[in-house]
Amino acid sequence: MSRAADRLKHLIGHLDRPPVAISASPTAAQAYSLQPSKLSYSLDNNLLTPEQRLFYEENGFLLIKNLVSHEDIDRFRQAFERICRREVNIPGLMVMRDVAIAKSEFVPDQRAVTKLQDYQEDPELFRYCALPSILKYVECFLGPNIMAMHTMLINKPPDAGKKTSRHPMHQDLHYFPFRPADRIVCAWTAMETVNRQNGCLVVLPGTHTGTLKAHDYPEWEGGVNKMYHGVRDYNPDHPRVHLEMEKGDTVFFHPLLIHGSGMNQTQGFRKAISCHYAAADCYYIDVKGTTQENIEEEVNELAHKRFNLDGVTFSFQDTWAFRGRLVQGDRISL
Repeated sequence: MSRAADRLKHLIGHLDRPPVAISASPTAAQAYSLQPSKLSYSLDNNLLTPEQRLFYEENGFLLIKNLVSHEDIDRFRQAFERICRREVNIPGLMVMRDVAIAKSEFVPDQRAVTKLQDYQEDPELFRYCALPSILKYVECFLGPNIMAMHTMLINKPPDAGKKTSRHPMHQDLHYFPFRPADRIVCAWTAMETVNRQNGCLVVLPGTHTGTLKAHDYPEWEGGVNKMYHGVRDYNPDHPRVHLEMEKGDTVFFHPLLIHGSGMNQTQGFRKAISCHYAAADCYYIDVKGTTQENIEEEVNELAHKRFNLDGVTFSFQDTWAFRGRLVQGDRISL
Protein backbone atom coordinates (compact mmCIF):
# COMPACT_ATOMS: atom_id res chain seq x y z
CA MET A 1 0.00 0.00 0.00
CA SER A 2 1.39 3.47 -0.87
CA ARG A 3 2.22 6.04 1.81
CA ALA A 4 -0.69 8.23 0.65
CA ALA A 5 -3.14 5.34 0.92
CA ASP A 6 -1.84 4.48 4.36
CA ARG A 7 -2.27 8.09 5.49
CA LEU A 8 -5.77 8.27 4.03
CA LYS A 9 -6.69 5.04 5.77
CA HIS A 10 -5.45 6.39 9.09
CA LEU A 11 -7.40 9.63 8.69
CA ILE A 12 -10.68 7.89 8.01
CA GLY A 13 -10.20 5.40 10.83
CA HIS A 14 -10.07 2.19 8.83
CA LEU A 15 -8.33 -0.80 10.33
CA ASP A 16 -7.28 -3.95 8.49
CA ARG A 17 -9.22 -6.97 9.66
CA PRO A 18 -8.06 -10.59 9.62
CA PRO A 19 -9.56 -12.91 7.10
CA VAL A 20 -12.62 -13.54 8.35
CA ALA A 21 -27.29 -22.56 -11.42
CA ILE A 22 -28.37 -21.74 -14.38
CA SER A 23 -28.61 -24.97 -16.39
CA ALA A 24 -25.72 -24.86 -18.78
CA SER A 25 -26.74 -25.19 -22.39
CA PRO A 26 -23.70 -27.06 -23.80
CA THR A 27 -23.54 -30.82 -23.53
CA ALA A 28 -20.88 -32.56 -21.49
CA ALA A 29 -19.25 -33.76 -24.69
CA GLN A 30 -18.93 -30.18 -25.93
CA ALA A 31 -17.47 -29.05 -22.63
CA TYR A 32 -14.89 -31.82 -22.49
CA SER A 33 -13.86 -31.09 -26.07
CA LEU A 34 -12.60 -27.66 -24.98
CA GLN A 35 -9.13 -28.01 -23.48
CA PRO A 36 -8.66 -26.35 -20.05
CA SER A 37 -5.72 -24.36 -21.44
CA LYS A 38 -8.16 -22.61 -23.80
CA LEU A 39 -10.44 -21.41 -21.01
CA SER A 40 -9.73 -17.75 -20.27
CA TYR A 41 -12.21 -16.89 -17.55
CA SER A 42 -11.90 -19.69 -14.98
CA LEU A 43 -9.11 -21.77 -13.48
CA ASP A 44 -8.80 -25.54 -13.18
CA ASN A 45 -10.73 -26.64 -10.12
CA ASN A 46 -12.69 -29.54 -8.61
CA LEU A 47 -15.90 -27.59 -8.03
CA LEU A 48 -17.25 -26.30 -11.34
CA THR A 49 -18.44 -28.86 -13.84
CA PRO A 50 -17.12 -28.67 -17.41
CA GLU A 51 -20.58 -27.45 -18.43
CA GLN A 52 -20.48 -24.62 -15.87
CA ARG A 53 -16.99 -23.55 -16.93
CA LEU A 54 -17.97 -23.43 -20.58
CA PHE A 55 -21.18 -21.55 -19.76
CA TYR A 56 -19.21 -18.85 -17.90
CA GLU A 57 -16.65 -18.80 -20.71
CA GLU A 58 -19.32 -18.06 -23.31
CA ASN A 59 -21.74 -15.92 -21.28
CA GLY A 60 -19.74 -14.17 -18.56
CA PHE A 61 -22.00 -15.17 -15.65
CA LEU A 62 -22.96 -18.24 -13.66
CA LEU A 63 -25.99 -18.60 -11.37
CA ILE A 64 -25.76 -20.94 -8.38
CA LYS A 65 -29.05 -21.75 -6.68
CA ASN A 66 -29.54 -21.64 -2.89
CA LEU A 67 -25.90 -20.89 -2.11
CA VAL A 68 -26.30 -18.61 0.92
CA SER A 69 -28.42 -19.75 3.86
CA HIS A 70 -31.64 -17.96 4.80
CA GLU A 71 -30.29 -17.58 8.33
CA ASP A 72 -27.26 -15.63 7.08
CA ILE A 73 -29.41 -13.44 4.84
CA ASP A 74 -31.75 -12.64 7.72
CA ARG A 75 -28.76 -11.53 9.78
CA PHE A 76 -27.57 -9.29 6.94
CA ARG A 77 -31.05 -7.78 6.72
CA GLN A 78 -31.06 -7.03 10.45
CA ALA A 79 -27.65 -5.33 10.16
CA PHE A 80 -28.94 -3.24 7.26
CA GLU A 81 -32.01 -2.16 9.22
CA ARG A 82 -29.89 -1.13 12.22
CA ILE A 83 -27.88 1.14 9.93
CA CYS A 84 -31.03 2.64 8.41
CA ARG A 85 -32.37 3.36 11.90
CA ARG A 86 -29.04 5.04 12.70
CA GLU A 87 -28.43 2.77 15.65
CA VAL A 88 -24.82 2.23 14.56
CA ASN A 89 -22.19 4.41 12.91
CA ILE A 90 -19.94 2.49 10.49
CA PRO A 91 -16.68 4.26 9.50
CA GLY A 92 -16.38 4.87 5.76
CA LEU A 93 -19.87 3.57 4.98
CA MET A 94 -21.67 5.40 2.18
CA VAL A 95 -25.46 5.49 2.52
CA MET A 96 -26.95 6.35 -0.86
CA ARG A 97 -30.48 7.70 -1.25
CA ASP A 98 -32.76 7.63 -4.26
CA VAL A 99 -32.62 11.00 -6.00
CA ALA A 100 -36.39 11.18 -6.51
CA ILE A 101 -37.15 10.57 -2.82
CA ALA A 102 -34.26 12.28 -1.06
CA LYS A 103 -34.97 15.63 -2.73
CA SER A 104 -38.65 15.66 -1.84
CA GLU A 105 -38.67 14.63 1.82
CA PHE A 106 -36.50 13.37 4.64
CA VAL A 107 -37.22 9.76 5.44
CA PRO A 108 -35.26 8.34 8.42
CA ASP A 109 -35.46 4.64 7.58
CA GLN A 110 -34.85 2.32 4.64
CA ARG A 111 -37.59 3.88 2.49
CA ALA A 112 -35.16 6.42 1.03
CA VAL A 113 -32.02 4.26 1.09
CA THR A 114 -31.15 2.78 -2.28
CA LYS A 115 -27.72 1.35 -1.48
CA LEU A 116 -25.06 0.85 1.19
CA GLN A 117 -21.57 1.03 -0.24
CA ASP A 118 -18.26 0.17 1.41
CA TYR A 119 -19.55 -1.82 4.37
CA GLN A 120 -16.17 -3.45 5.01
CA GLU A 121 -16.01 -1.97 8.52
CA ASP A 122 -19.31 -3.57 9.57
CA PRO A 123 -18.32 -7.00 10.94
CA GLU A 124 -21.76 -8.53 10.35
CA LEU A 125 -22.23 -7.39 6.76
CA PHE A 126 -18.60 -8.07 5.88
CA ARG A 127 -19.11 -11.65 7.00
CA TYR A 128 -20.82 -12.14 3.62
CA CYS A 129 -17.51 -11.55 1.82
CA ALA A 130 -15.79 -14.32 3.77
CA LEU A 131 -18.50 -16.98 3.60
CA PRO A 132 -16.85 -20.30 2.68
CA SER A 133 -19.77 -21.10 0.37
CA ILE A 134 -18.99 -17.94 -1.64
CA LEU A 135 -15.20 -18.11 -1.52
CA LYS A 136 -15.01 -21.66 -2.86
CA TYR A 137 -16.62 -20.42 -6.08
CA VAL A 138 -14.60 -17.21 -6.18
CA GLU A 139 -11.41 -19.29 -6.03
CA CYS A 140 -12.47 -21.01 -9.26
CA PHE A 141 -12.15 -17.66 -11.05
CA LEU A 142 -9.34 -15.95 -9.14
CA GLY A 143 -7.13 -18.54 -7.49
CA PRO A 144 -6.35 -18.99 -3.77
CA ASN A 145 -5.28 -15.43 -2.85
CA ILE A 146 -8.42 -13.31 -2.72
CA MET A 147 -9.11 -9.66 -1.92
CA ALA A 148 -12.59 -8.26 -1.24
CA MET A 149 -12.42 -4.90 -3.04
CA HIS A 150 -15.92 -3.45 -3.30
CA THR A 151 -18.92 -4.13 -1.07
CA MET A 152 -22.57 -3.19 -1.56
CA LEU A 153 -26.00 -3.91 -0.17
CA ILE A 154 -28.59 -2.82 -2.72
CA ASN A 155 -32.07 -1.84 -1.52
CA LYS A 156 -33.99 -1.02 -4.68
CA PRO A 157 -37.00 0.98 -3.43
CA PRO A 158 -40.44 1.11 -5.00
CA ASP A 159 -40.16 3.54 -7.88
CA ALA A 160 -41.36 7.02 -6.94
CA GLY A 161 -42.79 7.60 -10.42
CA LYS A 162 -39.64 9.04 -11.97
CA LYS A 163 -38.10 5.68 -13.01
CA THR A 164 -35.04 6.54 -10.89
CA SER A 165 -34.97 3.06 -9.35
CA ARG A 166 -33.52 1.79 -12.63
CA HIS A 167 -29.81 1.15 -12.95
CA PRO A 168 -28.39 1.93 -16.40
CA MET A 169 -26.59 -0.75 -18.37
CA HIS A 170 -22.94 -0.65 -17.36
CA GLN A 171 -19.69 -2.57 -16.91
CA ASP A 172 -18.32 -2.77 -13.36
CA LEU A 173 -14.73 -2.50 -14.59
CA HIS A 174 -15.44 1.18 -15.31
CA TYR A 175 -15.11 1.82 -11.55
CA PHE A 176 -11.95 -0.24 -10.94
CA PRO A 177 -8.33 0.95 -11.47
CA PHE A 178 -6.91 -2.54 -11.21
CA ARG A 179 -6.32 -5.36 -13.66
CA PRO A 180 -6.37 -7.93 -15.20
CA ALA A 181 -10.13 -7.93 -15.72
CA ASP A 182 -10.25 -11.72 -16.01
CA ARG A 183 -9.14 -12.03 -12.39
CA ILE A 184 -11.99 -9.93 -11.01
CA VAL A 185 -15.42 -11.37 -10.24
CA CYS A 186 -18.60 -10.21 -8.52
CA ALA A 187 -20.74 -12.35 -6.22
CA TRP A 188 -24.33 -11.00 -6.09
CA THR A 189 -26.83 -12.71 -3.77
CA ALA A 190 -30.59 -12.20 -3.76
CA MET A 191 -31.89 -11.43 -0.26
CA GLU A 192 -35.48 -12.18 -1.31
CA THR A 193 -37.33 -13.15 -4.47
CA VAL A 194 -35.98 -11.05 -7.34
CA ASN A 195 -38.01 -10.88 -10.54
CA ARG A 196 -38.84 -8.59 -13.44
CA GLN A 197 -41.52 -6.81 -11.41
CA ASN A 198 -39.15 -5.61 -8.69
CA GLY A 199 -36.18 -4.97 -10.96
CA CYS A 200 -34.00 -8.06 -11.34
CA LEU A 201 -30.57 -7.95 -12.93
CA VAL A 202 -30.53 -7.84 -16.73
CA VAL A 203 -27.38 -9.11 -18.46
CA LEU A 204 -26.13 -9.11 -22.04
CA PRO A 205 -24.53 -12.57 -22.37
CA GLY A 206 -21.14 -12.69 -24.03
CA THR A 207 -20.35 -8.98 -23.70
CA HIS A 208 -17.57 -9.82 -21.25
CA THR A 209 -15.42 -10.79 -24.24
CA GLY A 210 -15.41 -7.18 -25.48
CA THR A 211 -13.57 -4.11 -24.25
CA LEU A 212 -14.33 -1.49 -21.61
CA LYS A 213 -16.64 1.13 -23.08
CA ALA A 214 -17.02 4.81 -22.25
CA HIS A 215 -19.51 5.49 -19.44
CA ASP A 216 -21.35 8.59 -18.27
CA TYR A 217 -24.65 9.59 -16.66
CA PRO A 218 -27.62 8.79 -18.91
CA GLU A 219 -29.94 11.64 -19.80
CA TRP A 220 -33.03 10.49 -17.90
CA GLU A 221 -35.90 12.89 -17.37
CA GLY A 222 -36.44 11.90 -13.74
CA GLY A 223 -32.78 12.23 -12.81
CA VAL A 224 -30.06 9.67 -12.13
CA ASN A 225 -28.70 8.45 -8.80
CA LYS A 226 -25.13 9.32 -7.86
CA MET A 227 -22.49 7.02 -9.37
CA TYR A 228 -25.04 5.34 -11.66
CA HIS A 229 -22.93 5.67 -14.81
CA GLY A 230 -24.10 3.91 -17.96
CA VAL A 231 -22.47 2.54 -21.10
CA ARG A 232 -22.41 5.18 -23.81
CA ASP A 233 -22.60 2.82 -26.74
CA TYR A 234 -23.92 -0.73 -26.81
CA ASN A 235 -26.19 -2.70 -29.08
CA PRO A 236 -29.75 -2.36 -27.72
CA ASP A 237 -30.77 -5.36 -29.83
CA HIS A 238 -28.27 -7.68 -28.13
CA PRO A 239 -30.12 -10.65 -26.57
CA ARG A 240 -30.92 -10.08 -22.88
CA VAL A 241 -31.32 -12.42 -19.95
CA HIS A 242 -33.41 -11.41 -16.94
CA LEU A 243 -31.92 -13.11 -13.88
CA GLU A 244 -34.93 -14.01 -11.77
CA MET A 245 -33.66 -15.42 -8.48
CA GLU A 246 -34.85 -16.71 -5.13
CA LYS A 247 -33.55 -15.85 -1.67
CA GLY A 248 -30.02 -17.22 -1.32
CA ASP A 249 -29.38 -17.65 -5.06
CA THR A 250 -26.04 -16.16 -6.10
CA VAL A 251 -24.77 -15.06 -9.50
CA PHE A 252 -21.07 -14.68 -10.26
CA PHE A 253 -20.19 -12.41 -13.16
CA HIS A 254 -17.25 -10.90 -15.05
CA PRO A 255 -16.52 -7.15 -14.65
CA LEU A 256 -16.84 -6.49 -18.40
CA LEU A 257 -20.30 -8.07 -18.63
CA ILE A 258 -22.81 -5.37 -19.57
CA HIS A 259 -25.68 -5.45 -17.09
CA GLY A 260 -28.21 -3.26 -15.32
CA SER A 261 -31.65 -3.51 -13.74
CA GLY A 262 -35.14 -2.23 -14.37
CA MET A 263 -37.28 -0.14 -12.05
CA ASN A 264 -39.05 -1.61 -9.06
CA GLN A 265 -42.74 -1.64 -9.96
CA THR A 266 -43.87 -3.23 -6.67
CA GLN A 267 -44.60 -1.72 -3.27
CA GLY A 268 -41.82 -3.70 -1.59
CA PHE A 269 -38.05 -3.41 -1.58
CA ARG A 270 -35.68 -5.53 -3.63
CA LYS A 271 -32.60 -6.34 -1.58
CA ALA A 272 -29.34 -7.96 -2.65
CA ILE A 273 -25.86 -8.11 -1.15
CA SER A 274 -22.69 -8.24 -3.21
CA CYS A 275 -18.92 -8.16 -3.18
CA HIS A 276 -16.41 -7.64 -5.96
CA TYR A 277 -13.33 -9.78 -5.51
CA ALA A 278 -9.92 -9.53 -7.16
CA ALA A 279 -6.96 -11.88 -7.18
CA ALA A 280 -4.43 -10.54 -4.68
CA ASP A 281 -1.77 -10.37 -7.39
CA CYS A 282 -3.79 -7.95 -9.52
CA TYR A 283 -2.11 -4.58 -10.00
CA TYR A 284 -3.18 -0.94 -10.11
CA ILE A 285 -3.20 1.10 -13.32
CA ASP A 286 -3.20 4.82 -14.06
CA VAL A 287 -6.57 5.69 -15.64
CA LYS A 288 -5.65 9.25 -16.67
CA GLY A 289 -6.25 9.74 -20.37
CA THR A 290 -8.65 6.77 -20.50
CA THR A 291 -12.43 6.42 -20.49
CA GLN A 292 -12.22 5.95 -16.70
CA GLU A 293 -10.89 9.43 -16.01
CA ASN A 294 -14.40 10.79 -15.32
CA ILE A 295 -15.06 8.28 -12.53
CA GLU A 296 -11.60 8.93 -11.05
CA GLU A 297 -12.36 12.65 -10.80
CA GLU A 298 -15.80 12.03 -9.29
CA VAL A 299 -14.56 9.55 -6.66
CA ASN A 300 -11.64 11.74 -5.61
CA GLU A 301 -13.90 14.80 -5.31
CA LEU A 302 -16.41 12.83 -3.26
CA ALA A 303 -13.69 11.48 -0.94
CA HIS A 304 -12.39 14.99 -0.24
CA LYS A 305 -15.89 16.25 0.61
CA ARG A 306 -17.01 13.30 2.73
CA PHE A 307 -13.89 13.03 4.84
CA ASN A 308 -12.78 16.68 4.89
CA LEU A 309 -9.43 15.86 3.33
CA ASP A 310 -8.48 19.28 2.00
CA GLY A 311 -4.73 19.41 1.57
CA VAL A 312 -4.35 15.62 1.57
CA THR A 313 -2.91 14.25 -1.65
CA PHE A 314 -4.07 10.82 -2.71
CA SER A 315 -4.82 8.96 -5.93
CA PHE A 316 -7.73 6.97 -7.32
CA GLN A 317 -5.70 3.85 -6.60
CA ASP A 318 -5.30 4.92 -2.97
CA THR A 319 -9.07 5.11 -2.47
CA TRP A 320 -9.25 1.45 -3.45
CA ALA A 321 -6.15 0.33 -1.56
CA PHE A 322 -7.53 1.31 1.84
CA ARG A 323 -10.88 -0.39 1.13
CA GLY A 324 -9.44 -3.72 0.04
CA ARG A 325 -9.50 -6.56 2.57
CA LEU A 326 -7.79 -9.91 2.39
CA VAL A 327 -10.33 -12.71 2.79
CA GLN A 328 -8.23 -15.72 1.76
CA GLY A 329 -4.56 -16.50 1.21
CA ASP A 330 -1.87 -13.83 1.01
CA ARG A 331 -2.06 -10.13 0.19
CA ILE A 332 0.38 -9.68 -2.66
CA SER A 333 0.16 -6.43 -4.64
CA LEU A 334 -3.31 -4.94 -4.15
